[in-house]
Amino acid sequence: MGGGVMKKSGRRGSRRRSQPMAEINVTPFVDVMLVLLIVFMVAAPMLTVGVPLELPRTAAQAVPAEQEEPLTVSITTDGPLMMMTSEVPEEELITRLRAVAEERQSDKIYLRADGAIPYARVMEVMGALNAGGFHNIVLVTETGGPRMDG
Repeated sequence: MGGGVMKKSGRRGSRRRSQPMAEINVTPFVDVMLVLLIVFMVAAPMLTVGVPLELPRTAAQAVPAEQEEPLTVSITTDGPLMMMTSEVPEEELITRLRAVAEERQSDKIYLRADGAIPYARVMEVMGALNAGGFHNIVLVTETGGPRMDG
């Protein structure tokens, strides 16, 4: 991969001496780095929160990106609550939220709810988020929904 030995040619009867080769072959390193670059480029979009929901569509604009990774709570149609990608029992939600709120700089949290979830259920979870220390609640929807201005 790297160094080798170069033979020094000299006169015919003299002893040949070997010297170490001082060049490094960087081609294998470049190959490995390119493969890693491709792997990370393919894997990066898959690292977003992936609880499958049928979000309602609205005419609202997208929220600008933040420096800190957003904390997301999802309400699925089957009923369980998901914090990021792990399921959280309802009785533990506020306790876990308080623990997370102490470690985070921002009090912003994203609430994702399937469009088939009753409004009262969404409001219950919003109350729990507020009790857990998150007062800046962002409701996540899909863009391109109906507009109210005609």
